[in-house]
Amino acid sequence: MLFICFACNMVGRGVGDSYIVFLLPLSEEFGWGRAQVSSVYSVYLVTSGLAAPLTGMMVDRWGARVVYATGLALLGSACVVAGHLTQLWQFHLAVGGLVGMGVSMLGMVPATMLISRWFRDRMSSAMGVAYAGFGTGTLVVVPLAQYSIELQGWRGTYLLMGSVVLVLLPLIFLMPWKAMAGSRRARKADAPDAALPSPLRAAVRSRPYWQIVQVFSFTAIGMHSMIVQVVPFLVQVGLTPLSAATSFGIAGLLSVFGMMASGWSTDRVGYRFTATSSFVATLLGMGSLVLLSYFGAHWLVVPFVLLVGISMGARGPIVATLAAKQFAGAGFATIYGTIFACMSTGAAIGAWTSGALYDLSGGYRAGFLFSMTCMCIAAAPFWMPRPLGARASTFV
Repeated sequence: MLFICFACNMVGRGVGDSYIVFLLPLSEEFGWGRAQVSSVYSVYLVTSGLAAPLTGMMVDRWGARVVYATGLALLGSACVVAGHLTQLWQFHLAVGGLVGMGVSMLGMVPATMLISRWFRDRMSSAMGVAYAGFGTGTLVVVPLAQYSIELQGWRGTYLLMGSVVLVLLPLIFLMPWKAMAGSRRARKADAPDAALPSPLRAAVRSRPYWQIVQVFSFTAIGMHSMIVQVVPFLVQVGLTPLSAATSFGIAGLLSVFGMMASGWSTDRVGYRFTATSSFVATLLGMGSLVLLSYFGAHWLVVPFVLLVGISMGARGPIVATLAAKQFAGAGFATIYGTIFACMSTGAAIGAWTSGALYDLSGGYRAGFLFSMTCMCIAAAPFWMPRPLGARASTFV
């Protein structure tokens, strides 16, 4: 079951993020500006986030098998269609809309529901493995897509990716879903009770729900306002484009290990220590960029890569486990879907804000300081008078 969660995350995120290597060939073939081509990726990010509550409702109503199968069908079909497109609005609908929905249905919303039923004792470790599928997908699929484009062009690559995804679809129906869905007792406990108020309505009235939203949303704002600008910044301070891209790629590789380590640490030493350590590492890494903007010492790239890389995505397993333990039972997938949607909206806000701050200030320093401020706000719920996670773990 954990392998299915990891694999679906890997396929979904890998195919979704592979659009970044299609930017240049699309721009060259159709003469579109970089902003026009990039807008497709923005639509994808927003769609995948806003589709999360719908994904959660589908999981609660029909189960993970239907959701995973629908996600693969949407993702594969959208890629096949993309190989025949000629207009920008068509890419917005296919790559931005359908791929975004498919990635949402293959992501952490159904995975969190399945993991929460099976891994009661080591849930955070399992969440960390599932989250690592995101980083692995980007590391594996994106380079393969680039290689395929060089061999057969962007149209052939989209057709190939879509065909491979659709070939995987029958495998979903061969999985032992009744066993993976959890025990009959667990499924009965998750069944909604008509006599009780809506689980989502009860959740949004609770303090922990908004604490979790604060952590996830401001982490996404802070990270994406930094991520979007870091490669151009490194080039500006004197690194070659290849060196800048390689530095960020190494950070992405470290994030795979960081997410698994985060889950392992949460199970053993608690939410507060693990979350705080990850935020401190991120702040120190971002601080290295600020110092680099003043002094231009290239060795400062090393602490940035190591600290931001190992902490990138580390909050995901923590938040998923907190939500699963706080809102276990009927409607959990829907509740987590709304939390995930807030995170994705934060990512879009962060990406836009970083560009706006660059235009206003004429440099990157304001954006990095904004990112650090957001990370402090994200960490705050773990240090409030009634800290987040205090009731979910005996270690906090």
